[in-house]
Amino acid sequence: MTEQRIGLIGLGIMGRGMAHNLLKAGFNLTVWNRSPERMTEFIDAGAQSAASAVDLAAQCDIIMICVSDTPDVEQVVLGDAGVIHGVKEGALVIDHSTISPQVTRQIAQQLNAKGVHMLDAPISGGSEGAAKGTLSIMIGGEAEQVERARPRFEAVGKTITQVGAQGGGEMVKLVNQILVVGTQLAVSEALLFAQAGGLDLNRTLNAVTGGAAGSWMLANRGPQMVDRDWQPGFTIDLQQKDLRLVLEAADHLGVPMLATSMVFNLYRTLQAQGLGAEGNHALVKALEQMTGITVGE
Repeated sequence: MTEQRIGLIGLGIMGRGMAHNLLKAGFNLTVWNRSPERMTEFIDAGAQSAASAVDLAAQCDIIMICVSDTPDVEQVVLGDAGVIHGVKEGALVIDHSTISPQVTRQIAQQLNAKGVHMLDAPISGGSEGAAKGTLSIMIGGEAEQVERARPRFEAVGKTITQVGAQGGGEMVKLVNQILVVGTQLAVSEALLFAQAGGLDLNRTLNAVTGGAAGSWMLANRGPQMVDRDWQPGFTIDLQQKDLRLVLEAADHLGVPMLATSMVFNLYRTLQAQGLGAEGNHALVKALEQMTGITVGE
């Protein structure tokens, strides 16, 4: 069987690590990014470049997309120079972005009508997971297409789970984000409490991280918070985009989102202060401003 050529659209905070891991795994990779200067390091590493999304689609059998928001996916797939105008019948489009489940289904319908397969496969694990190839991938779509894409998934991720039909991956990603921000709020409150109580924060983290209270957010973001390192694995601005999707979907479903809506509003106060590019663990700053207590000082 002829090797399937892989294309990747989007070389941002997550796509960058994914591209490097696809190249490391030996895949024949073509890249395109709306800011073309981001393609240079991948071309230097052996990737081919495309002139546009439609050009990439015409060259590739499997097209992977990792961009920021619902309108971005709509543009690169359905826009005037979008994937849909160049993609070949039988090709597979995999969207790793976190976007509206409803819009995902609409895009899938248009691709399917052209004989093109689609998987929605949003990712979790932050920039660290993207760089290390240990992302969690939650996938909506046909089992046969998941197996077709599995070697590519295994190059970038560690936990690969088909969760249901098209749109299901996006819904599970929103479940993930509810858990992420709820946990981040708890970590923020706990560290603020420990700071106020005069505890050694590093020893406190060592004591609780391996127990029942342990979590990925605590283990990975807790030390950053103690060190006041706000380097983003995932930015506040991107987190807010995901929380808007959660709240819109929850409104449609009639499900209360008490903690999630609280975090959304706390992040909004930080965005108003120009902190949207900081890591989502900077949530603690909103609580610090209420108390005058600073974690790690």
